[in-house]
Amino acid sequence: MFLPPDTAAPSNGTGAALSVGAQGDDALLTRLAALGYRAAPESLARVRALLASRRVPATSEAVRGALERLLVRAIEAVGAAAQADGAVHDVGPDEVLARFVRLLDVIAGRSTYIALLNQYPQAFSRVLRLLGASRWAADFLALHPILLDELLDERIGERELELADWLAWGTDMRAQFAAHGDDVERQMNLLRDSHHAQLFRLLLADLDGRLTVEKLADHLSLLADQAVALALDGAWGSLSRRHREVPAFAVIGYGKWGGKELGYASDLDLIFLFDDPHPDAPEVYALLGRRLTNWLSAQTSSGVLFEIDLRLRPSGNAGLLVSSIEAFEKYQRNEGGGGAWTWEHQALTRARFCCGDAALGARFEALRHEILARPRALAPLFDQVLAMRQKMHDGHPNRSAQFDLKHDAGGMVDIEFIVQALVLAHAHDHPRLLGNLGNIALLRIAAEEGLIDATLAQRCADAYRHYRKLQHRLRLNSAEYARVEPAEVAAEAATVRALWQALFGAAAARPAPALSGPAVA
Repeated sequence: MFLPPDTAAPSNGTGAALSVGAQGDDALLTRLAALGYRAAPESLARVRALLASRRVPATSEAVRGALERLLVRAIEAVGAAAQADGAVHDVGPDEVLARFVRLLDVIAGRSTYIALLNQYPQAFSRVLRLLGASRWAADFLALHPILLDELLDERIGERELELADWLAWGTDMRAQFAAHGDDVERQMNLLRDSHHAQLFRLLLADLDGRLTVEKLADHLSLLADQAVALALDGAWGSLSRRHREVPAFAVIGYGKWGGKELGYASDLDLIFLFDDPHPDAPEVYALLGRRLTNWLSAQTSSGVLFEIDLRLRPSGNAGLLVSSIEAFEKYQRNEGGGGAWTWEHQALTRARFCCGDAALGARFEALRHEILARPRALAPLFDQVLAMRQKMHDGHPNRSAQFDLKHDAGGMVDIEFIVQALVLAHAHDHPRLLGNLGNIALLRIAAEEGLIDATLAQRCADAYRHYRKLQHRLRLNSAEYARVEPAEVAAEAATVRALWQALFGAAAARPAPALSGPAVA
C-alpha cells in the first residue's frame, strides 16, 4: 500500500529534508539504497535526466520546485511500499520509480497535473499503485495523461460497474456527437478520449480486484460494441451520398471480440455486411466500410480507437471490404464451389452480430446457426481441423524452454479447437452447442450432452480459465509472449492433451492432410 504523501518534504533519516537538487546527490543516493533500491545509481541517473530534460528547464521555478517535491515523495512512497511488501506487485522499486519518472517527463510542461499529484494524496497514491501493478497501464497513462483527471473522481471504486453502464455511455456519447454537428475530427477525438477514460475505469477496477477475467472481458466486449456502433453512426453521417436515413449495414465480430473474450489491447476481428437493393448500395457501403475503418484505426491527436483485422472476410485480403448478405450466404454455404473452408466455419463458432442493422444481424445469426448445424462426416472434418491446428502451430514456433500458454500443445488454442470441433461435429444433433457462450460454457454443455468426459471437461474449463488469468497478468506487464515455466501449468497442459486425444483419437495419430477442398464433407 502506498501511503499518502505529506505536505512537507520527507526527511533523509538525519532530520534534514531530502532534496533532489544538484547538491543532494550523495544524500539521495544513500537514501535510495536505504529504501531498498537495488539499482540506486541508475535510479538517481533517471531523476537527474528528468530534471535536465528539455521540458523541465522551460517551466517556472515554482513548477520545478513542485516537480522536485513530487519526485522526493515518490522515492519515499515507492521505497516504503517495497520494504513493506517485499516488492510492489512483483516489481522492484527501481522499475516503479522509472515508470513514474517517465510519466513526469510527459506531464512536466503541464503544471496542472503536477499540482494535481502534489495536492491530492489519493490521486498520487492511485498513480503509484497503477504504475507498480502494470507496465501496460504505465504505458497507457503516459500515452494518455489526460486520464489523470479520472483519478480526481472520488466515485471511482465506490460502486460495481454494470454492463448496462455501457449502454448509458453510448447514449451520452450520441448526445455529445450531436452537439458537435458535422465536425468529424472533433467527434473522432471525443470518442477516443471517452473510450480511453472508460478503459481506465475498468483498469482501476481490475487492479483493485473487483473484476474477474471473465467479467472484465464481458465489459470490454460490450464497451467495444458501443464504441464501434458510435463510429458507424459517425462514419455514416459523414457520407454525402446517403440514399436512406439509416444504413442497412452490420458489423460482425469474430475471434476474441465475437466470443466476448476481449483484453485491453486486443485487436478487433470483424467483417462488414449490407442488405440493400438500391443500385448504388455496393458503392455506398464500400465507402462506408472505408470510412468506418478510418474512424476505428486512424491515428488522431487523441490516439487510436482500435487496431482492426479484416482478414476473415470472404476470400480474405483478396475479397471485397464489404459483402452483401446474399454473397456472404452463398460463400458460407459453398454454393457452386469455391466457398468457405472448414477453418472459416471454425471461426464462425466465435462470431456474432455486434452492431448496425438489427434485422440484418438476425439474418446473419440465422445463417450462422444453419451452417454450424449442418451434418458433417467426422473423419474428414477432424482431418481438416487437425490440418489447420498444425498450420497454426507451425506459424507460431516456440524455441524457448517456456510453455506458450496460447500456442503450445495443451494450451489455449487446443482448447478452442476442441470446442470448435465439437460444435461442427455435433451441433446438428445437439443444438445447445449453437449458442455463442464461450469456451468454458460450451465445454460444460458438451459434457452434459454426453459428448465428452465430464471430469475432463471441467478440468479443461478450469485450465482455460487459469490460462486466461496468467495471460492477462503477463499482458498487463507488456510481456512479449504469454509464456510461463512448464512446471507452473504441467497439470493443466496434461489435461488438455488428454481431452484432445480422447476427442480426435485415431485422427490425431494420422499425418495432418493439406488444407484443401470445400468446407462441408
